[in-house]
Formats: sequence, C-alpha cells, structure tokens
Amino acid sequence: MTLPDDFVHELNLLVQYDASNSQTGLKVHHDAAPEVVAAARRLFEKGLVSQRDGGYLTKLGQDAAEHLQLVRNILG
Repeated sequence: MTLPDDFVHELNLLVQYDASNSQTGLKVHHDAAPEVVAAARRLFEKGLVSQRDGGYLTKLGQDAAEHLQLVRNILG
C-alpha cells in the first residue's frame, strides 16, 4: 500500500505544528504551493485545524500531531 499524495501533503503540514504548544499556529499564505494550500483546507475540513489557512490545532489535530510525532520517532 502506498500513501496518496494528498495524504502525504496533509501529514507534511501537520508535522510542522508543535503538538506540545497549543498557542503555536501556522499560517499558509495564498501564494504557497497549491498542494500546501489544499492540504491546509482539507485539514480544516477534517476538523484538525482552526482555520482554512492553518491556524491552530484543534483537540483532534493536537492528538493527531502527537501520534504523528510518535510515528516519526519510531521510524526515525
């Protein structure tokens, strides 16, 4: 099984958040790469971030980012 490109873009954006600090957010600018802009929008639609252009992690997003960090630590 391979991971779809859209999924990888979402993971790449999610891993940039600091899951240990709920006061730290990200802003995806309108002139960012189209795949990054689209990934931010999908994360918002899935309830993982607070804004269509990034914002802050929601509780669900924070949980996902923490799990993603664990996976990175295990594989890295």
